[in-house]
Amino acid sequence: MPKMIVSIDEVVIKEVQLTKDKTTLGRRPYNDIVIDNLAVSGEHAVIQMGGGEVTIEDLNSTNGTYVNGKAVKKQSLHNADSIEIGKYKIKFVGDGAADNFDKTMVVKAQPGAARPLGAGMAMPSPGQVAPAAHAESAALHAAIKVMSGAASGREVPLTKVVTTIGKPGVAVAAITKRQHGFVVHHVEGGGNPSLNGAPIGSEPIALKNGDVIELAGTQMQFVQS
Repeated sequence: MPKMIVSIDEVVIKEVQLTKDKTTLGRRPYNDIVIDNLAVSGEHAVIQMGGGEVTIEDLNSTNGTYVNGKAVKKQSLHNADSIEIGKYKIKFVGDGAADNFDKTMVVKAQPGAARPLGAGMAMPSPGQVAPAAHAESAALHAAIKVMSGAASGREVPLTKVVTTIGKPGVAVAAITKRQHGFVVHHVEGGGNPSLNGAPIGSEPIALKNGDVIELAGTQMQFVQS
């Protein structure tokens, strides 16, 4: 099944399988692929499947849609084509190539935002996270434990390659599983995310057991064994 791999600054943040004849992409929450960033128009582009091919069409967006560095109005997509929208890159993985795609760079996401948690926050769900990592990192066991809000005490295992936490439009951070540990970085939104009181930026920061992440007023503890 064809899929779209969405990344920013070479960090994958979501994967969406193309299961419908028409898949919409844009900033508004009713799109099938939601990218909550001002560089993305409310209704930015549409991806269509039919007649054995997949095409992308720009919907008169403000900043345009680019395929392999070239601005397009409507373009057929081929395996490994790179779509650029603002700072975001979306890799198209064709039907036949999906099984061979490097699963360390895959994040699975439901359209739109994460599930609510506590005061407007969201924690990862099975539909938002990636397939299992390579064998090298299989031995790593970690979780995020919620320390405040209505979901206080809830613990979510970090079993996938990339897990996003937060709420689009407020604050979103990503925890990435690497060969020798986990890192966290700020993906988008405000909310002043912090790690042990220090700001979390776009550069990945290594996590250690007991670290406290605060995101839009909700505290979470990184627990590793």
